[in-house]
Amino acid sequence: MMIKNICCIGAGYVGGPTMAVIAQKCPHIKVTVVDLNQHRINAWNDLDVTKLPVYEPGLDVVVKEARGRNLFFSTEVDQAIDEADMIFISVNTPTKTYGVGKGMAADLKYIELCARQIARVAKNNKIVVEKSTLPVRTAQAIKDILDHTGNGVSFQILSNPEFLAEGTAVEDLFFPDRVLIGGDSTEEGQKAIQSLVDIYSNWVSRDKILTTNVWSSELSKLTANAFLAQRVSSINAMSELCEKTGANVSEVAKAIGMDSRIGSKFLKASVGFGGSCFQKDILNLVYIAKSYGLNEVADYWEQVIIMNDHQKRRFSKNIISTLYNTVSGKKIAFLGWAFKKDTNDTRESAAIYVADDLISEQAVVAVYDPQVQEAQILSDLNYLETRIEKENEKYILVASSAYAAVENSHAIAILTEWDEFKDYDWQKIFDSMLKPAFIFDGRNLLNKEQLENIGFIYQSIGS
Repeated sequence: MMIKNICCIGAGYVGGPTMAVIAQKCPHIKVTVVDLNQHRINAWNDLDVTKLPVYEPGLDVVVKEARGRNLFFSTEVDQAIDEADMIFISVNTPTKTYGVGKGMAADLKYIELCARQIARVAKNNKIVVEKSTLPVRTAQAIKDILDHTGNGVSFQILSNPEFLAEGTAVEDLFFPDRVLIGGDSTEEGQKAIQSLVDIYSNWVSRDKILTTNVWSSELSKLTANAFLAQRVSSINAMSELCEKTGANVSEVAKAIGMDSRIGSKFLKASVGFGGSCFQKDILNLVYIAKSYGLNEVADYWEQVIIMNDHQKRRFSKNIISTLYNTVSGKKIAFLGWAFKKDTNDTRESAAIYVADDLISEQAVVAVYDPQVQEAQILSDLNYLETRIEKENEKYILVASSAYAAVENSHAIAILTEWDEFKDYDWQKIFDSMLKPAFIFDGRNLLNKEQLENIGFIYQSIGS
């Protein structure tokens, strides 16, 4: 089937960049990204491409080239579904906050709403592509809805999970390690798979496009994120042991990373992993394992989350104990709020939980992040429901610069590894702080010797 029109439901961190790159690389295909959030669509359509709702290096260039040519952003969902040959579902699948599976299972209500809307609108055959990260066998639920509430239309369901790292998403889309496409083994299923293979083949070499059955594809995404998160928790576990024994976790990581069987990636000790994927997907995996009675499997993966939560909590506890066991009324400057550099995504960021702990001890937290706005910072804290919103507003200060954030502070906590932090005038920062001046480097980003020569009391993870 020759694909001429693509619709993507969901204009977030996955849908927006993925469709922008497909549009740029496939100028012969009309790509329409739809979302019910008018504010978000307006931002995608803003003439000033520096105001896109998703910050990713290089994304503005891609959007500027394709937008208005064959890339469109709209709230007209029904129209886009009706016109499309292929529909990508790229909506949020958060962890459930209610009912059965609360705190673990993926909330699939947005996926089901998409399926029902497609079923209601579609008048001709469609290929529906799961782009959101989903539990195994979700494709069957989508197919059941489409087949039983449709208009006699034939649907093929494909799984095409994203393997993007935020901060390098555009580069990952241009040069993917692999593209994974899962579908039915039937003749129609194989034709649908080939249609999606043909799209990616416009810029991805065929040997990097892997086709599987739909269940293997769905589970591969969860497994990939679980393995990556496991590496982070593993090195973070060793970081605590390093601190007790006099070893240096950076040296340990380098030593084991040179083993070709282990490799060097995802072995950087830190205050803990964040983002929309790792915790959500592991909790999902734990829930699926428990639902099949695989309790040992569930316990194994749950420990990755337990270790990550512990790493965040011990970072905040260390700040409190180092500052003479009280931070009440003290100003702690946070450099960074995003869960990693080169993104404005704050979901599950370690900064949220460290700030929450410190505010519970009545510390004043002054935040500077080059890409995250005050409204988002307050929203992240309010979401935890630890205290009323006015209390969060009382203890959070959002600064327009790092130098404003650190002025008259007792300590600095590095929560995001933004490159610009390394280039600051640290002597100027030291002079503006209360003494003794502490730095708690949650990303092992800065030069310990340089800072100690200035006069800082410097602590990093794992040394």
